[in-house]
Amino acid sequence: MKLGANARTPLSFLTLLLAALCLLAVPQAGFAQATAVQDESAANVADESLPQEAQVEGSVSADATVKEKSPSFDYYGPDMVKGQPESGAFGFQSQHTDDGLFALRMHNALLLPIIVGISVLVLFLLMWVMFRYNRRANTVPSRTAHNTLIEVLWTVIPVLILVVIAVPSITLLARQYKSPPDDAITIKANGYQWYWGFEYVDNGGFEVISNMKDESQALADGEPPQLAADNRMVVPVGVPLRIQTFGADVIHSFGVPSLWFKLDAVPGRINERLLTINEPGIYYGQCMELCGARHAYMPIVIEARPLDEYNAWVRTQPGGMTVAEARAAEAAANAPATAEPAGEEIDAESSGIQEPESSVLDAPGAGEPPTQDTSPTT
Repeated sequence: MKLGANARTPLSFLTLLLAALCLLAVPQAGFAQATAVQDESAANVADESLPQEAQVEGSVSADATVKEKSPSFDYYGPDMVKGQPESGAFGFQSQHTDDGLFALRMHNALLLPIIVGISVLVLFLLMWVMFRYNRRANTVPSRTAHNTLIEVLWTVIPVLILVVIAVPSITLLARQYKSPPDDAITIKANGYQWYWGFEYVDNGGFEVISNMKDESQALADGEPPQLAADNRMVVPVGVPLRIQTFGADVIHSFGVPSLWFKLDAVPGRINERLLTINEPGIYYGQCMELCGARHAYMPIVIEARPLDEYNAWVRTQPGGMTVAEARAAEAAANAPATAEPAGEEIDAESSGIQEPESSVLDAPGAGEPPTQDTSPTT
């Protein structure tokens, strides 16, 4: 027992000694740190004995180590909304693409008159038969079974109507599936559960993630609830766009009614379609394919800007660059490396090295063809 007590006494003494040393070291470290901070702040203070120009230069050089902030970008406000659903509206939304204007004119000037005319004609025929040929007005029913003229008319007229409708309809289909030109700007819309990601393939490859705004935030910003998004898909006006869609998990659908645009986003494949917006503004859309529990909370907000403003926005994004800059960087990366200067060629005649026959100008690579005298069989 005395041996254990004697052994614990030196250990206790060493423990107390180490604790005392630690207590002494802590204030010294704090004092050193405070002195360093004071020295650093003192280095950033301009010397009053120097001229004012030198003081300004000194302060600028001290702030040069601060990382420069990204340039800001002012997004459009609610006054620039061009395409959105309206309460109590009847018909299509106003169109802001050439395909949309063509489709709207076809609907208003061709389809609606034909639909109304056929409906009125059928209603008139039904009413005429009901009142003219009922049992009270026509006690002796007619026994007519065939009428060649009527049968020809009700066959030919519907065929002509369908032909009239088919010509602009096929034209519209061909316009909608026209391939984008080679110089079109590619933007890929990736559908996730349940938000969108807009990948700018030709502008550095960065991706903008877009989620629906809270209802209170959307109302405070003057935007429609369940249609406003925290990050918009910014595109240039009047420039052909190659819109590609891809489903990262399930089938989604990228649809903006006021741009006459709808394209499915399918997992495992990429769909693409041409889009050219005619005027600047904000255009609202939604996912138009049932994709799960929060399908209704996948809004699409497209902000169309002039090309110079679009390029300015691109430069505010991480890794963003204009199309010209991206193509120049790609060309520089794919350029072949500069060939090193070749060494001096060895003269075969002076070196005594046997020169192959194929290296002689105009000489056959495999030697002269065999003759009767040189043939191995002779």
